[in-house]
Amino acid sequence: MSEAASEPAGSAEEQSPPATALPLETPDLHGAFPRLSESQLEMLSAYGDRRPVAPEEVLLAEGERSSHLYVVLRGRFGVFEDYGGRRRLIRVHGPRRFLGELSLLTGQVEFVTVAALEAAEVLAVPAQRLRELAARDAGFADQLLRALLIRRSLLIGSGAGFRIIGSRTSPDTQRLRSFAARNRLPHRFFDIEQDPAAESILRQFGISPRDLPIVIIAGHEVLRAPSNAELAEATGLSRRPGQRDLFDLLVVGAGPSGLAAAVYGASEGLRTLVLDSVATGGQAATSSRIENYLGFPAGISGAELADRAAIQAEKFGAQITIPGEARSLRRADGHYAISTQGDLEVAARSVIIATGARYRKLDVARLAEFEMTSVYYAATRFEAQQCASEPVAIVGGGNSAGQAAVFLAQSVPQVYLLVRHADLRRDMSQYLIDQISAIPTIEVRYHTEVRELLGEQTLSGLVVQDNRTGKRDRLTVRALFVFIGATPCTVWLAGTIQLDQDGFVLTGEGAAAAQVDVRPQLLESSWPGVFAVGDVRSGSVKRVASAVGEGAMAVHLIEAQFGPEAITGSS
Repeated sequence: MSEAASEPAGSAEEQSPPATALPLETPDLHGAFPRLSESQLEMLSAYGDRRPVAPEEVLLAEGERSSHLYVVLRGRFGVFEDYGGRRRLIRVHGPRRFLGELSLLTGQVEFVTVAALEAAEVLAVPAQRLRELAARDAGFADQLLRALLIRRSLLIGSGAGFRIIGSRTSPDTQRLRSFAARNRLPHRFFDIEQDPAAESILRQFGISPRDLPIVIIAGHEVLRAPSNAELAEATGLSRRPGQRDLFDLLVVGAGPSGLAAAVYGASEGLRTLVLDSVATGGQAATSSRIENYLGFPAGISGAELADRAAIQAEKFGAQITIPGEARSLRRADGHYAISTQGDLEVAARSVIIATGARYRKLDVARLAEFEMTSVYYAATRFEAQQCASEPVAIVGGGNSAGQAAVFLAQSVPQVYLLVRHADLRRDMSQYLIDQISAIPTIEVRYHTEVRELLGEQTLSGLVVQDNRTGKRDRLTVRALFVFIGATPCTVWLAGTIQLDQDGFVLTGEGAAAAQVDVRPQLLESSWPGVFAVGDVRSGSVKRVASAVGEGAMAVHLIEAQFGPEAITGSS
């Protein structure tokens, strides 16, 4: 059975009248399908051209990149899931609505097909002119961005997009699913062992189970056991820099601190490149809701924050490359060179290291056996679907563990929060403690540690122990979430800049011993022009707001030290 959620209530399919008539227009859903005002249409007309559209003419094709924002002036358009020559109507748009979704801004391929249901007319606005539009009318720009973000979420929920076919117990299958989920790419998973449709798809394309996992793009392009880089290229996510390019600023890591550095660096006119091995947003993107970030009183999901920041950085001209895992750092001819996976080497005059940290793994037998099926280090919609409404356990007492508990409690019957000390207030914000105490399905167990993992292939339970009395107990859970401590992502820096005893990057006064005649600045490492920000920096505050502030500050320090002329190489 497919794990994709059904289309939200009110979809075009549910409202379709008899086949002799055109289906009804899909009602607006949370601002996803706004109807533009006459003044907005008049403003847009200065940036685009009117053009007629014939019945059944395709404006946006699944698997292809879009070059225009289309606004419907007359007629109705259908949004279709276009798969294997069969089209499934998802929704319908009429006059004064714009067509498309987030791919318009990200440069990714389209994940649906948009075609005219009758003779129509549109206003076609080139995508490159949207920046001019945003500068003229910030209100419209915000309305457009909000609608496109919601549309992406609806597509993900409806199961539109490419297909991943494989076994849920396959490491390669889980890798592809995780990569797609972390990058918010619309897709649907078919489990070869549980979903009869999976076998039908394999027969349709003449594919042997030995070739699994496979990815099917736009209903016809088949990728056999692709790497993350191959999937990124096929979906338009990857944009690799030229081998001989010299950037003013190279940001390694696309979490909040790295994206902030990219926004401020690019907005100051620095030629900026961002590398990340997995996805934009870092650990923050795995948070279901961040409620204590300045300016968002109702909270914001980590994924939406990451999407907004990435779009903002690219708006100013920053280039983001995913996947782009850094492998080494070296000095070369007055600048720095970083080699990445795929034998790519990138050169820059200044570097900001924002690679963050990963949660530590539990010291318990059989952990690796269950990591591909039942043990997780993030709590997003993808992981929630994996739990299949079964009890879960969370290990950790910080904000990430608290956010995961609150989020997962919405879809699973029981959450066990396992804390090895006696007081959540030691590491967790009070607002999360209050939320946890108000949810009856969350049981906090203090002084508790995991001793054994039980099950075959997938987790069936845990043996936990009270670290004061030694008493053991068995918990029946189907998934384990781990949020304990952090290990910095600095293996690639071995033998270069100074690190502390735990592997975090030393900056400022802490790195002064490596400099004889120059004192490093506040966020500067032991190498001049190489800065560290966010969780990867020794002594940092593990909060999104502080990470964003450090990213912005590092750009200011780079410009103050070298001057904009020296950074950009201009005269």
